[in-house]
Amino acid sequence: MHSSSPSREARIDTFRSRIRLRHLHCFVAVAQTQHLGRAGERLGLTQPAVSKTLTELEELVGARLLVRQRAGTDLTAAGMRFLRQALRVLEDLDAVADSLAGADAARQERIRVGALPSIVPALLLEAVTDFRANHPEVGLAVQSGMNRTLIDLLKADVLDVVIGRMDDPGAMEGLWFESLAAEPLVLAVRAGHPLAGNARPTMRDVLAWPMVVPAVGSIPRHSTESLLARHGFALPAGCLETADGYLGRLVTQQGDSVWAAPLSATRRAVAAGELVLLSFDTQGTEEPIGLLRRSDRTLEPVAEAFADTIRRIAASR
Repeated sequence: MHSSSPSREARIDTFRSRIRLRHLHCFVAVAQTQHLGRAGERLGLTQPAVSKTLTELEELVGARLLVRQRAGTDLTAAGMRFLRQALRVLEDLDAVADSLAGADAARQERIRVGALPSIVPALLLEAVTDFRANHPEVGLAVQSGMNRTLIDLLKADVLDVVIGRMDDPGAMEGLWFESLAAEPLVLAVRAGHPLAGNARPTMRDVLAWPMVVPAVGSIPRHSTESLLARHGFALPAGCLETADGYLGRLVTQQGDSVWAAPLSATRRAVAAGELVLLSFDTQGTEEPIGLLRRSDRTLEPVAEAFADTIRRIAASR
């Protein structure tokens, strides 16, 4: 008795005959933007059209490639594997297009960088400014996000290098981590805040004010909760939770909130006199920040030059 489900060979034949480049372009755009609407804007399509194309692709593949959520999309394990191959196909297609332009056509160099949001205002901004001054011909594509998201994009070859944190061994498999510095958690308030003049504020003093804290699932959030627990407190209700360093900075500058954040997220605002770090002992909250790259490949020379810029700036601090 034969099974009614198609054989593996039949499914592969169906995939080969029906797959189109629009499926790959759509899937890659969604994987890179992590949002159906933003992918549609990039491709000139409506969100329903993007969703329909993805559904067609998943039917052809015979597996779920994306988890659709209100806030965005996440790749499944099958999606990560498919993304690697889709990128190779599109890169090969680009190479064919380049060859049609002639052997002497100039090659556009571009570095794809991922960074934690807390790194953007200080280390990354300085590195990008320095690198662009010395390499104006090289394109930089920068994406910020949560550590695990950046690691997934690095593994999927969407990013060349990431400025991030160590993760658990399973997530770090196939990656190489180069430590740059240990980043502590700090507590910051606006200049002129009542706590700014307190030489030795207690945790009870801090919690008397609204709190801005790192997003759930992040290492700084874990450090914040651990710091509170050491002083006998839990995270209070009504906190503003965000991974966006820019939002955290603005809310703190314009109100009476206390911002618990990695040091780099506050550095520029403190240097400008807009924020003040509280004299509060956060020892034990340090987390190593470093460069992450895939261990199975060598960076292109321009990407290595960007990594050297990051190393130099981190060492100067």
